[in-house]
Amino acid sequence: MVGLGTLINVACIVVGGLVGLLCRGAITQRLQQALLRSCGVAVMFVGIAGTLEKMLSASLVADGTIALASGGTMMMVVCLAVGTVLGEALDLDARFEDLGVWLREKTGNSGDARFVDGFVTASLTVSIGAMAIVGSIQDGLAGDYSTLMLKGALDAIIVCPMAASMGRGCLFSALPVGVLQGSMTALATLLHPIMTEAALANLSLVGSMLVFCVGVNLIWPRTFKPANMLPSVVIAVVYALIAQAVA
Repeated sequence: MVGLGTLINVACIVVGGLVGLLCRGAITQRLQQALLRSCGVAVMFVGIAGTLEKMLSASLVADGTIALASGGTMMMVVCLAVGTVLGEALDLDARFEDLGVWLREKTGNSGDARFVDGFVTASLTVSIGAMAIVGSIQDGLAGDYSTLMLKGALDAIIVCPMAASMGRGCLFSALPVGVLQGSMTALATLLHPIMTEAALANLSLVGSMLVFCVGVNLIWPRTFKPANMLPSVVIAVVYALIAQAVA
């Protein structure tokens, strides 16, 4: 069944969030803050690991030792700079917050002061990344939902402590995941030729950096505006396609 992967992913986020909310009632405010900071550290290292995986390469040199080399620095700088300019011009951060406020009112959570922060933070954490695109294309072309099922399990693990510390807004991160991945699954035939190996590598590198920024914000709020940096992942794909055309 095409689209099953996204449904599984959405269900995993909701289940993870519900478990977090059930645990929230049993922990103190102090522990919630400690949990939030620990979650921030975990998200930061997820971003660091994804970035270094794409930037670093190992090679065997003449004396038998292994040398590390880095790459993608120019691409990273260009994509983040251009993407951030576009995001600031569109003020995507404000758009995300407006959506969070609208959801808070429509779902009867107007008294929840952390709802918008929880929604925005969790949405950015689980929506960015190459697994969402690769898994959606696999699901759309071949009905293979294995990648999205794995992503769903990871998302549940991430959203659970977030919901325990930030509240009900985290559950609604399932909505942008459903819309984005569902759209990519439906457009899989069109996206497949564009998402080359180089394009996915660039997207994964830049997306991992944005995930790192989300983690930083969990510890030091409002340090970055990751939503305003989102166009960077699109620029990363365009950068790869241009480089391939020029080569």
